[in-house]
Amino acid sequence: MIPYGRQDINAADIEAVIAVLKSDWLTQGPAIEQFEEYVAGYCGAKYAVAVCNATAALHIACLAAELGPGDVLWTVPNTFVASANCGRYCGATVDFVDIDDVSYNMSVSGLAEKLASGGVRPKIVIPVHFSGQSCEMEKLARLAKQYEFMIIEDASHAVGGEYQDKKIGACTYSDMTVFSFHPVKIVTTGEGGMVLTNRRDLYERLLMLRSHGITRNPELMQGDADGPWYYQQVTLGFNYRMTDLQAALGRSQCDRLDEFILRRRYLAKRYDELLSGLPLQLPKQDPAGKSAWHLYVIRLKLEQLAKTRLTVFNELRDAGINVNLHYIPVHTQPYYRALGFKPGHFPVAEKYYQEAITLPLYYGLTDKEQDYIVTTLQGVLK
Repeated sequence: MIPYGRQDINAADIEAVIAVLKSDWLTQGPAIEQFEEYVAGYCGAKYAVAVCNATAALHIACLAAELGPGDVLWTVPNTFVASANCGRYCGATVDFVDIDDVSYNMSVSGLAEKLASGGVRPKIVIPVHFSGQSCEMEKLARLAKQYEFMIIEDASHAVGGEYQDKKIGACTYSDMTVFSFHPVKIVTTGEGGMVLTNRRDLYERLLMLRSHGITRNPELMQGDADGPWYYQQVTLGFNYRMTDLQAALGRSQCDRLDEFILRRRYLAKRYDELLSGLPLQLPKQDPAGKSAWHLYVIRLKLEQLAKTRLTVFNELRDAGINVNLHYIPVHTQPYYRALGFKPGHFPVAEKYYQEAITLPLYYGLTDKEQDYIVTTLQGVLK
């Protein structure tokens, strides 16, 4: 079976983890800061806070932005549920903005129209860089300034991607950016996530929220410290820490990040060439950016096919190609339907869902395997 995505672990990655196992620090040690400093430097951000997964990263990012009951968060339906759930964890109301039919990212015109409609406005907007392609962040930032909301970029797909000749994660047009290091993502820590920001105040809050709301910084304490052992819990936080084992793996993986991205871009371009002429809508790229290519999603032109999407999907899997689907629109999930959302509320995302299939794309995918995927798909679509 050819998976739709998988990690690539080499000897250097294994040695990095072994070195931590032989050290005095398995958690809360120097590997965490080394990983954070590297990613922040790579992306061009001032600060980075590593956590146990990207869902935790989204949660503490919302809390650092002081999202709470009575507040509103907007994101897109075409994403994993965590992009919306993070708002619900904070007691906030969650709503959605439909996607653009070409990029599959948040529709800027749709956002502008919703903001101007006179309804309840968001405190936070979370645009999702779907498949690794940046949203139109400069336009979103202008709207954020006009309507006074904060932006948290969900860049779980996008480490290594670029926008306007800067790395995604630079936070040029946002308050914070979140990355994921799940095994199917571009680099992995097993499970893991990270929040990047250029704001010192947010950074200090993120650090506390990651570890039980505790600080050892005298400037953030009430009163004087009793001694060098002293700490204070100044807010309600969580145990969202990353281990040094994970951080060491992530830091080692980053040595090949550019190599990973180049291979993914090569494979995506090759898909573009090999799949041209088929009854498919292939992914389009905004010239303002360079995708990290976490996913390669095709859309079936069902009106030109005698088969359903389910039939195509099943025949590919029967042939040993583990295609997948990203994503079921969040607002159609039972939890969100119970909150009042219904099919039909976000028609572009729903139509996309009816036509989409995710093809395998990962660093270790060989040209031969890709040829087999394309040949098989050509046969299935006949």
